[in-house]
Amino acid sequence: MAAQTVSGLALGTLVYRSTGSPLLSALAMFGTALAQVIGAATLLSAADRVPPRAATTGLALLFALGTAAQALPGLPVWAAFALLLGLGAVAALGGGVRYGLLSEILPREGFLLGRSTIGMAVGTTQICGFAVGGALVTVLSPRGTLLVAAALYVIAAAVARWGLGPRPPRATGRPSVSVTWRTNALLWSSGPRRRVYLALWVPNGLIVGCESLFVPYDPGHSGILFACAALGMLAGDTLTGRFLPRRFRARLDVPLRLLLAVPYLLLALRPALPLALAAVALASVGYSASLLLQERLMSLTPDELSGHALGLHSSGMLTCQGLGAAFAGAVAELSSPATAMAVSAVLSVAVTLALAVEPRKTGSRAVSV
Repeated sequence: MAAQTVSGLALGTLVYRSTGSPLLSALAMFGTALAQVIGAATLLSAADRVPPRAATTGLALLFALGTAAQALPGLPVWAAFALLLGLGAVAALGGGVRYGLLSEILPREGFLLGRSTIGMAVGTTQICGFAVGGALVTVLSPRGTLLVAAALYVIAAAVARWGLGPRPPRATGRPSVSVTWRTNALLWSSGPRRRVYLALWVPNGLIVGCESLFVPYDPGHSGILFACAALGMLAGDTLTGRFLPRRFRARLDVPLRLLLAVPYLLLALRPALPLALAAVALASVGYSASLLLQERLMSLTPDELSGHALGLHSSGMLTCQGLGAAFAGAVAELSSPATAMAVSAVLSVAVTLALAVEPRKTGSRAVSV
């Protein structure tokens, strides 16, 4: 996560300086996420069929090479985006491996706490990563910061190789594109699971589109805006994962998803920096809704498909984040970053309310595979 945070900020800044385009800057930061749809459609069946330690180590090394290549002087913008496309495709597999491993290590009733612990670690790392990344971009230049990120990926590979114990694959058989498609279709065929997936993906992706505009919104303070967003996510994951009683969990995912979007309406008014930072931090508390929805997803999914189901969630969420960044960037090209943030926030609220009404119309009976 440290490597991803630092490299995203560096590449987004590099592309914005080269092109002056909010759209290309947003895609540079979140284009890897957008490309995950390719991996979700082709590689995801391997998530439960490869040894987790070997897969995690190999993927970290691959990202180290790709990030170092993006730092090459004179690299055309199109080549940087081609590397993003390739890295994004294999990243879908990484999400399935990691979260499937988590569900294997922890008992089902401990999944929410374990997932929130990962969220807390991610939030802390992003706070430091965006703050340090902003300083590194100033001191070392964006290309120098990309090389630092590549070194961090190498460290991640070492942690995976010598920090994880060896475990066999969770499922048998050879991974293939056809198996990936069949399992995706099976998971998507259940109405309750399908609504959970949509609730996990769409509101989240639209608000990440708001975040993707921090660089053109306020180039001088984008690092601290990202850090405040990470701080809010850390606070939400801590409160939801550690202190929220089970009896309240089913009631709070909708209010949290609304909280995720509404504060961004304030940024359309271009408030003073302290108020903008407070709004971003408050909104990011709403990301903790995904913890409640992931717990619900696991209750609707057989154990042998947990890695694939969580990988589909991870890749689908990141794909929607990439689409959200592309949409917000396109609106910003036609209007302004502040207006684009408001449009994305309104759409996120609308989707959340529509999904909240849907179960009352069709029923919410779980359908198992």
